[in-house]
Amino acid sequence: MRPQIAAQSATVWGMGRIEKASAVSAMSKQGPGSAAHSAAAASFAALLSKLDYLSESDIEDIRKAYKFADEAHLGQMRHSGAPYITHPISVAGLCAEWKLDAQALMAALMHDVLEDSGITKIEMAERFGVTVADLVDGLTKLERLEFDNREDNQAESFRKMLLAMARDVRVILIKLADRLHNMRTMGDMPRDKWGRISRETADIYAPIAHRLGLNVTYRELQDLSFRFLHPWRYQTLSKAVASARRRRNNLVERVKEEVLNGLANHNLYADVQGREKTLYSIYEKMTEKRLTFSQVSDLYGFRVILPKLADCYTSLGLLHQLYKPVPGRFKDYIAIPKLNGYQSLHTTLVGPAGINIEIQFRTTDMDVVAEPGVAAHWLYKADDPTSEHSQKLGAQWVQSLLDIQQETRDAAEFWDHIKIDLFPDSVYVFTPKGKILSMPKGATLVDFAFAIHSDVGQHAVAATVNGEPAPLRSELQNGDVIEIETASMSQPNPAWLSFVQTGRARSKIRNHLKQMEEDQSRVLGERMLRQALRAEGIAQLPEDTETYTKLWEKVLRFTGNKTRDDLMADIGLGRRIASMVAKKTTALLIELGSRPDMLLITNVRFTQPTNETVSQGVLTLDGSEGATVQYAHCCSPIPGDKIVGYLGRGEGLAVHTDECPTGKRLLQRDKERFLQVEWADEPTRAFESKVLVTVDNGKGILARVAGALTSAEADITHVEMGSDRTQVELRFTVAVRHRRHLADVLRTAKRTPHVLRAQRVKPKPLS
Repeated sequence: MRPQIAAQSATVWGMGRIEKASAVSAMSKQGPGSAAHSAAAASFAALLSKLDYLSESDIEDIRKAYKFADEAHLGQMRHSGAPYITHPISVAGLCAEWKLDAQALMAALMHDVLEDSGITKIEMAERFGVTVADLVDGLTKLERLEFDNREDNQAESFRKMLLAMARDVRVILIKLADRLHNMRTMGDMPRDKWGRISRETADIYAPIAHRLGLNVTYRELQDLSFRFLHPWRYQTLSKAVASARRRRNNLVERVKEEVLNGLANHNLYADVQGREKTLYSIYEKMTEKRLTFSQVSDLYGFRVILPKLADCYTSLGLLHQLYKPVPGRFKDYIAIPKLNGYQSLHTTLVGPAGINIEIQFRTTDMDVVAEPGVAAHWLYKADDPTSEHSQKLGAQWVQSLLDIQQETRDAAEFWDHIKIDLFPDSVYVFTPKGKILSMPKGATLVDFAFAIHSDVGQHAVAATVNGEPAPLRSELQNGDVIEIETASMSQPNPAWLSFVQTGRARSKIRNHLKQMEEDQSRVLGERMLRQALRAEGIAQLPEDTETYTKLWEKVLRFTGNKTRDDLMADIGLGRRIASMVAKKTTALLIELGSRPDMLLITNVRFTQPTNETVSQGVLTLDGSEGATVQYAHCCSPIPGDKIVGYLGRGEGLAVHTDECPTGKRLLQRDKERFLQVEWADEPTRAFESKVLVTVDNGKGILARVAGALTSAEADITHVEMGSDRTQVELRFTVAVRHRRHLADVLRTAKRTPHVLRAQRVKPKPLS
């Protein structure tokens, strides 16, 4: 019955946007009686034979999806000459082996329909439901978008795939099945495509399969990538393994028999499976350890599957008595599972004829997770798809991808974050309460803090490792017990970006810094606009209320900004001139019946200097402005200096002394971008100033001068030393409160023995 239904699938129905003429033409070449059509029907019949775990109604839905895909791909052929529909059928077959549900199999059958046939997502949703359409859309490549290079295209495609996976994990499983079948049929592809596709498979898809616990798929993708990336090496190694197999053809059976008998003597009954290592794993070991093939000893692996957890440890002890263990080659992934949920005991033993053999011990449940993959039993276990256990397995990595995605808008940056997390060598550390966390090798205490919780990372100020204080940039070591200290007022330090290793920590820090800069720019812009309005006689900035809705709409049309907050941020960053916005706002207020306060205008003008060069109100600075206000390094202004402010385009406000040559040059070139600034009566922090101290050359002179500066309550942030035979020039950068404090510091330095001169460094006049 099933083959008969498949044989009728070439009838033209519901063509959507497919041209019927071309379909009829194709059908004349690929009719129901053709060999190509028979091959497609046979492969679909093979798929149906794998669906015994689904209901009859689900199978009927899958038949409809097959008919739809068959018609959408009518006339299309693969490089092998087979009908194109055989590829989606094979992909669906792989998904069926993972026991995915009917919706996933329908999406697998139609995964290329949106891309290749002109069918729209809406049409698909009307026929098969929104869920199936979303799955197919998540798998569709972004051919209509243009990118500067292939790397951007790859990054954006991968990003879209993961976004779809965020809504439904089945997307990534179908994508892996699609890539696996393409790799299996790579020999039919043009040879010039082998390298790119195989490298992409090795770098992206194989690691994803590994992280999701699809270990069989992971190993096959690695082997196929190796085969097509290095054909000659693959063939050579394949022949060497075949030759070794002939010489040791009874080894696997002998070891299985000895292991079974050894366990049975102690009333332990197990399923023992033996296999050769994959060619890729052998090649990888040869490459990493610089070995020849003859030097690779552990070509064989065995899996011992037992009923109970305690049996695994008992069997391990028994086999260590049967064969000698290789020192340093034991790993316990049961007590500390891998990130993807994998659990097993690993040991390497010296087997018959002195040949090393690797043995893995696990329970039946562990084997279900380890081989078909945790993802296959994740959300779609037939018995209990909503169980808490199946929901949690593997979810940690997916959640980290979602966190990064929410805070990263640039595709290339997102791809950089993900690449960091795709290839981890794990380090296992403990919280003070004994919880084990697996972190990538090279991760730091800051990475650990963000792994605990975003708030812990953002407010981290110190840490202890094994009870001892440690810098936050310290790398994690296996077995460390780590405690993070936080402070509510603390914020992420931009310097953390230079050493954090995990994508989660990096994206959280970058997102916070971007948000902080935007917030500070917005506050500064609002202050500048308020003061510019005062210069126009308007005492208050119009509130963002219904009364002034139309006014702000007109102001935003005038400036080209989308929102009021965007406008304030642009003013703070120097992209908009506050005085121009103030004049426009004043004109609109006058239209609404407001009148400028002439007394306020007079007061503002009276407080400005006679050589009027600024066009905005006076801005008061106290050092708390943040990243949007930069105190220029060329002149290092400190409270007490006369200062001016320059609004760089997109760079915020730069503060110079009024005598600074750089500031004067900017004033001549860009006069309208200057505004009047002044110091607050009580600045909130110290400011850096440069000091030159000339001394007689002598032993310990630097320490004496540094001690003198420190005794005057000046913090030294930088020092340089230049000398000849008799005199030494010491250039200090010191943090002082104001000009009077700096004068006290210089007087203290001059009184120090062997000091000849002490003076503030000022910029040289422009020639």
